[in-house]
Amino acid sequence: MKNKAVITKKSLAFLEKYLNNASPTGYEWEGQKIWMNYLKPYVDDFITDSYGSAVGVINPKAKYKVVIEGHADEISWYVNYISDKGLISVIRNGGSDHQIAPSKIVNIHTNKGIVKGVFGWPAIHTRIASKEQPPKIDNIFIDVGCKTKKEVEKLGVHVGCVITYPDEFHILNKDNFVCRALDNRIGGFMIAEVARLIHENKKKLPFGLYITNSVQEEVGLRGAEMITKTIRPNVAIVTDVTHDTTTPMIDQKKQGECEINKGPVISYAPAVQQKLRDLIIKAAKKNKIPFQRAASSRYTGTDTDAFAYSNGGVPSALISLPLRYMHTTVEMVHRNDVENVIKMIYHSVLTIKNGDDFSYFS
Repeated sequence: MKNKAVITKKSLAFLEKYLNNASPTGYEWEGQKIWMNYLKPYVDDFITDSYGSAVGVINPKAKYKVVIEGHADEISWYVNYISDKGLISVIRNGGSDHQIAPSKIVNIHTNKGIVKGVFGWPAIHTRIASKEQPPKIDNIFIDVGCKTKKEVEKLGVHVGCVITYPDEFHILNKDNFVCRALDNRIGGFMIAEVARLIHENKKKLPFGLYITNSVQEEVGLRGAEMITKTIRPNVAIVTDVTHDTTTPMIDQKKQGECEINKGPVISYAPAVQQKLRDLIIKAAKKNKIPFQRAASSRYTGTDTDAFAYSNGGVPSALISLPLRYMHTTVEMVHRNDVENVIKMIYHSVLTIKNGDDFSYFS
């Protein structure tokens, strides 16, 4: 498997379908159904919870439990106010970037179906150069082509409707995957591919493997907080995205140095259990998987923190995928990095010993 391509035509088709489906925070269930349907041949059972997290389980009766995890949700907006002239003001659902909003087409999700709209912006000809205003949360707005609030409401739009971008998956220069929501549906894809490889390579695990796709990461790791209490794992390996810091306007002295197509990024942070991280690094070196390193002050900002500080402490580690343009509609990752994250998690899982507590004192 060292030199063989991991991503197949079938798995790439799944990734495209999975990404193109909207899964805003709090509304992840349709995407979870797509994910579970793909994962079904490779697991023995599923666990779901009332907020939408989904877990595929291999060896559900085993006492020792290993989690591999990504998060299913994507950033979005909420309708917050409809003016008398039919223009819509918004608030964030997660870390949506107000600066990219102007001129973007949007999908407003209503009980009557999708309503199309656009983030409007004054034309360059009408703006005063010396008094230019940048896009801000309090001056961006959505136009759905209505003249009154009543017209908007007739479309089924009301305060609380969730809003997503329709941008879909494509590939640049053969190997660069581009889409909104790669953060972090690419994580759900990668852990599903690990399960597929375990199944296809007929690997027998001495423990239970919990392939976990958590919800609501973008609003504070909430899905992971809930599902870790349900699973009560012994070990957790989390995957998420991290910044490629080689593009313009990023200070590497503050953000570190990571780049796409140079390998997965192994995290150093208080929440990352060092013996587990050492196991991952050893597995990567043994299997000649390139990797980069990144340090996080205080916390990782990923579901790693939720797993690590749950249930009296769960040895946890973070393997990140370098990504350009996070929280935009043109997030970009490299195929080689995606494959190497899959390989790194796969070989790390196969290296874990049943019953290992990763204690610093043994």
